[in-house]
Amino acid sequence: MVYLNKKLSNQIVWFNRLALFVVFFWFGFLKIFGASPAKDLVSHLHRVTISNLISAEPFFIFLGILECVIGLIWLFPQLTKMAFFLFLCQMFTTFLPLIFLTSETWQENYGLTLAGQYIIKNVVLVASAYTVYAIENNKKN
Repeated sequence: MVYLNKKLSNQIVWFNRLALFVVFFWFGFLKIFGASPAKDLVSHLHRVTISNLISAEPFFIFLGILECVIGLIWLFPQLTKMAFFLFLCQMFTTFLPLIFLTSETWQENYGLTLAGQYIIKNVVLVASAYTVYAIENNKKN
């Protein structure tokens, strides 16, 4: 097994933390102010899933604030477990359009639409978050 030196390991973790912060804070900020390019997709998913529980406008604001908070939490190493848990919950919801909105996310022969590609790229965020979580968790052991 290859072991990273401590300096390189810390650089990898902080680079990933900053990347997660930028993506989550930026995307959340756009949602709070109604400027997200994903608004139509999220609106449609909201209509087919939870519109009977919460109306769209407060939901968008809540989702935007949650994403900003997740982004900020990634910047605090002592909150890594919380960041990872909240991240996984939010990521679960980002993949739901692949199931509930197939006409917007899939083309023929399992090809993805642009919206589908936008969703699938979140696999990279999952890998980044897991990298931070795993390295930080390994430091404690």
